[in-house]
Amino acid sequence: MRIINGTVFTIENGIFEDGYVEFENGVITGFGCMNDAPAYDGDVLDAEGGVILPGFIDAHSHIGISEEGLRWEGEDCNETTSPVTPDMRAADGFNPFDIAIPRARAAGVTTVNVCPGSTNVIGGQTAAIKLYGTDVSKMTVKAPCAIKCATGENPKRNFGENKGCAPMTRMAVAAIFRRTMTKAVRYMQKKEYGEDVYDSELEALIPLLKGEIPMHIHAHRAYDILTALRLAEEFHLRCSTIHTTGGMQIIPEIAASGTMPIIGPCIGPAGKPETVGGTLAMGAALERAGVEFALTTDHDVFPLWLLPHFAAIMVREGLSEEAALRAITINAAKVCGIEDRVGSIARGKDADLAVFTGHPFHYLSKTRAVFINGRQTD
Repeated sequence: MRIINGTVFTIENGIFEDGYVEFENGVITGFGCMNDAPAYDGDVLDAEGGVILPGFIDAHSHIGISEEGLRWEGEDCNETTSPVTPDMRAADGFNPFDIAIPRARAAGVTTVNVCPGSTNVIGGQTAAIKLYGTDVSKMTVKAPCAIKCATGENPKRNFGENKGCAPMTRMAVAAIFRRTMTKAVRYMQKKEYGEDVYDSELEALIPLLKGEIPMHIHAHRAYDILTALRLAEEFHLRCSTIHTTGGMQIIPEIAASGTMPIIGPCIGPAGKPETVGGTLAMGAALERAGVEFALTTDHDVFPLWLLPHFAAIMVREGLSEEAALRAITINAAKVCGIEDRVGSIARGKDADLAVFTGHPFHYLSKTRAVFINGRQTD
């Protein structure tokens, strides 16, 4: 298959004003200028002067696990029975028939990091899932991608306010995290010594301790962000803070940490005290400080199909177009550890592509076609 006559935004390999992208067996095999395109007699889609991009990626989503249009029946996001549930797997709660999925796909979103919610101090394992198919095991790019954790109001509300047990304070949130990670370190050492000590919760934390996957930690307020970064440093963990709403107050500290935060959805009214003060200008502030970041709609807080629109509004607020595109493509792939598969147009990567009538940040642009693994979706 070859897509022709479009402006190709490869994200990492330049822009081709009159370009093409070619793929076979679900993998990108070529791209470049139309003038340099080799002879071809396969199937062709004419972009007719539109824009060709890698499929968009949301680095933090609850699509398929907090289902649209349902109440408790489709709410499988938070296992609220314990503040520590690292062996919970988001993929086990994912419904590929969630009605929100085709809407997101139609907007050019092809992959999401599906995450447990934020009521737990340690909530479980995230999974990078493509938004096309009927079997989550075949749709999954990588699992686990990260261990989902949380600071701040959500664990306090679920356990302290609603159940009258720890964590009732931010002190307890941090203490429970430290206690659990210390147990996991000792558990890992015992396993290395050959002891038979299997524990499913602690076992799930070994990839995190070994640096094989990062911690994605819900943190809104500035001091919760700093707590998250401090905990990551104490246990030598790779870390991305999710939402990072109060990050404007601590841009230098975020930059010094070397982490890639996941920001958003800084739009709409503040739903709780933590989200007061959120601003779409934070993307530009992070860019000025040299901080790469990924973007999230936090679906189902805001619909996933709004992801490119969030990026566009950040451009209006001072973020460069290039950084905005990176935030919903390659940077989102990097924080999920799937950049070898998706996030940019490159030979050997999955043929996950979106074709638009114009630039996706323009309010009049429409999606012409979406491909996942080289297959055109409906």
